[in-house]
Amino acid sequence: MFTFTTRTLLLILFLSLPAPLWAEEIIISAVGDIMLAGRWAPVLRKKGYDHPFHGVKKLILTGDINLANLESPIATGGEEYSEKKFRFRAEPPVARAIASAGFNLVTLANNHSMDFGGAALLETLDHLRENNIAWVGAGKNLDDARLMALYTVKGKKIAFLGYSLTQPIEFFAGKDRPGTAPGYEKLVTADIARARSQADFVVVSFHWGKEASGTIQAYQQIAARKAIDAGADVIIGHHPHVLQGIEHYKKGLIFYSLGNFAFASSSTVADVSALVRIKLNGDQRTAEIVPLDVLNGRVGFQPRIMTGKAGSGVIDKLNSLSRPFKTEIAHDSSGYFITF
Repeated sequence: MFTFTTRTLLLILFLSLPAPLWAEEIIISAVGDIMLAGRWAPVLRKKGYDHPFHGVKKLILTGDINLANLESPIATGGEEYSEKKFRFRAEPPVARAIASAGFNLVTLANNHSMDFGGAALLETLDHLRENNIAWVGAGKNLDDARLMALYTVKGKKIAFLGYSLTQPIEFFAGKDRPGTAPGYEKLVTADIARARSQADFVVVSFHWGKEASGTIQAYQQIAARKAIDAGADVIIGHHPHVLQGIEHYKKGLIFYSLGNFAFASSSTVADVSALVRIKLNGDQRTAEIVPLDVLNGRVGFQPRIMTGKAGSGVIDKLNSLSRPFKTEIAHDSSGYFITF
């Protein structure tokens, strides 16, 4: 004679629930800047280009879509743009290392993607394509640079867009010129509206703000809010190299700057960062925030997850930076999070 156990009854009840109530969780991970080039490249070449990702790879691989800001072309050729102080060009094995770490999407909308001109940008796209890494925010012309990356994950469509609001403006794509996607309001709002019509969830990346400053510039907030008004759900910011505040605006969430991630420099200003894990489960939307140590003097080009008192100190800093927006990061035994 068959007897129902409590566990069996619970399983039957669970399976009989409407799908949205027990939908599979979707995880979108986002980090700050990756730059594995410049005068520190020999160190990374010796340690291996996979080295920077060992401390976080296991966590990144749990994400369905994992986004980073690629702060350099990946190329061997191109013509160096000499009108700016810092110019970077990473070696082709960097693309393989980024893919191996679990990143399947990068934004190229920044002030370094064109450091070696259009030819190096187009070579970068080839290296990304060869390693199954998608991109947003740059392309062979302006129309191409504005294209979204559209994913279907566990029955949901998720769109990504990327824009630069940093100089030099010569890096912006033109009608027949390779470059980055400029963050002009008219273009951004039109692109977001188009993405919104095709996707259940829209993520927009902006390269903006003042370097080495935790203070948000007025134009950042204006651009971010207009993007959410146009239909974006989450805004991910880069460029300052340090953390900036988080704003919960309407039904959207704005991360003004995630700071550096794997960035080959000796800066002591860029000391901590955050990895954000957007979790979508039915109607529930949560952002988990994972503190990172990115001070290369301590971690040697290898971002590390911060726990305990050190980790809570980063969250305290983020809460302080977010106070003007009345946004607060909650915490429990599982970690730090914002529900939006």
